[in-house]
Amino acid sequence: MGELRRAGFTRRLPFELSELHGPAHGTVSLPLHLAWSGLTEFDLGRPRLRMSCYRILLAEGQHDDLVHYLNRERLIAIWPVLRTLISRDIRDVWESAFGELTPSLTAQAT
Repeated sequence: MGELRRAGFTRRLPFELSELHGPAHGTVSLPLHLAWSGLTEFDLGRPRLRMSCYRILLAEGQHDDLVHYLNRERLIAIWPVLRTLISRDIRDVWESAFGELTPSLTAQAT
């Protein structure tokens, strides 16, 4: 079952992190197909809400959602913590695809 889940997450990935042009600041309103339970608006200036927003996007987002809502610099900056809050399947897929997210490199970037 894990391989099937990982394949699904892999199909959604952007080709490169540079495609992630989402907002770095302000409030993000996620559509119901992403945030179907609980909050739908996230103030990116508040760390907990930013983490929640990114967790939802990584778990539920399709390719177009990821490139529209995720921000490359924000993702890299919060990855060391975010990676501990998401499933192993999601973490492995993203870290395998994008060297910038490997734990040793993100630790050096901060």
